[in-house]
Amino acid sequence: MRVLFGVFLALLAVPASAALRTGATAPDFTTRGAVAGKVFTLNLKDQLRHGPVVLYFFPAAFTSGCSAEARAFAEKIDAFRAAGARVIGMSADPVDKLAAFSKAECAGKFPVASAGPAIVKGYDVALGRQIEGRDITSRTSYVIGRDGRIAFVHDDMNPAEHVASTLAAVRGLTTKR
Repeated sequence: MRVLFGVFLALLAVPASAALRTGATAPDFTTRGAVAGKVFTLNLKDQLRHGPVVLYFFPAAFTSGCSAEARAFAEKIDAFRAAGARVIGMSADPVDKLAAFSKAECAGKFPVASAGPAIVKGYDVALGRQIEGRDITSRTSYVIGRDGRIAFVHDDMNPAEHVASTLAAVRGLTTKR
């Protein structure tokens, strides 16, 4: 009975949604993305050469929460740049849809890129649901330091605090230098 109770308590301690932990090495990847409607190849390691990266995963382009979140990041992009960080949105959407989303909702201010199955698995962001017949990701934001390690994780399906919390984390990185 004690063993079963211990297993029960251990299960309660497991978070509802999984994400990479602070301090973990961010998996490198190369994928296609778009900024201001123009498609290009994006590599995480190349992006990190310029400073920290905010890698935010969102479920699906042109849905209300994802559009609001993209607009919120676009409104604060100057603050992220002033803190030395780049913002990259990631979704399992196809690149042509993300190209349109990058113009309409991101105001051409930051790239959005396609997260294929290997990226979704590597960042542990599978939501376990589908939209339009394809798997979607959780709403998880990672702040990745120049060293390639996860410095901060915000894992919450409500988009309201993603921008503020990731910006604060980026600012915290720059004050540690």
